[in-house]
Amino acid sequence: MYNGILPVYKERGLTSHDVVFKLRKILKTKKIGHTGTLDPEVAGVLPVCIGNATRVSDYVMDMGKAYEATVSIGRSTTTEDQTGDTLEMKGVHSANFNNDDIDRLLESFKGIIEQIPPMYSSVKVNGKKLYEYARNNETVERPKRKVNIKDIGRISELDFKENECHFKIRVICGKGTYIRTLATDIGVKLGFPAHMSKLTRIESGGFVLKDSLTLEQIKELHEQDSLQNKLFPLEYGLKGLPSIKIKDSHIKKTYFKWAEI
Repeated sequence: MYNGILPVYKERGLTSHDVVFKLRKILKTKKIGHTGTLDPEVAGVLPVCIGNATRVSDYVMDMGKAYEATVSIGRSTTTEDQTGDTLEMKGVHSANFNNDDIDRLLESFKGIIEQIPPMYSSVKVNGKKLYEYARNNETVERPKRKVNIKDIGRISELDFKENECHFKIRVICGKGTYIRTLATDIGVKLGFPAHMSKLTRIESGGFVLKDSLTLEQIKELHEQDSLQNKLFPLEYGLKGLPSIKIKDSHIKKTYFKWAEI
């Protein structure tokens, strides 16, 4: 029986539930849970809690995440990412904005901001997930949510081609942040339709890409009886909580004080 936190590299095309399902079959245990959904077309770090470590999954989720995304200006989609149907198109050219314009704009997104979650998302409204409304062509008022953008910056040059502009950003954020909504909001501020065309989660819960194992690697390590060495202890999931160091002398003083009562 395994106990610990296993950072998995989720490949594109798999849902987070697919990963859990496959791990349960590989490891022959049901006590497995992931720590934050990744959309099927998103690759990257997906920490999975196994055995007793499932008790700290909420704390792992609260520790924040980091992403690298490609923002595409000039076309918006129904899903706010590359998988959706085109909603609007508007030609973009190098005369419209430059690197400095984008850098200044990204600064305005730092801190606590409001987002309206995309229709194709698992956010619930009136007990029903938004994507269920979307699939039935129903519209519903989506509540604004406050999210924390701890840091955001451009990590590539602007690439103008075929009436669109593409550039990469790195985002460090709190839980509940939709990067595809961030991409569309960047477009709104520029005065153009936009969508997120690629996304990779590079960090989650303190785990980074180099820590993460593919399902194939996990299977091989399990068969070699060496997987436990790759698991992080349950305590690792608590490192985001505030802590207080108490000296032995203070503990002894408190003990003797209570003993005298």
